[in-house]
Amino acid sequence: MNVITSWDDVPLFDSEEGEAAFWAENRLDLRLMDSAVAASSELSESVTITLRMDPRMLARIKRLARSRYLNYQSMMKQWLSERMESELRERDGGSMRQRL
Repeated sequence: MNVITSWDDVPLFDSEEGEAAFWAENRLDLRLMDSAVAASSELSESVTITLRMDPRMLARIKRLARSRYLNYQSMMKQWLSERMESELRERDGGSMRQRL
């Protein structure tokens, strides 16, 4: 099994099957996990929110997080952060194209 020591070594996945195949042969170095959790907790304060979701969806999220050796809440925050950055890049890129 390969050990991932840098987040740059984790590709973007086109499908759940591709992601499952990748994680079946790779795992994260625990130091990488610890540094990510420590960095995110030191950078900002947290605010507690309530989010209602279908229990089956939550079970699937938890199962996926376990397969990645992640806390499901941390994984969901990571997903939200990645999506927000993507949306902002698309929006900023679109406005740049309009100006040109």
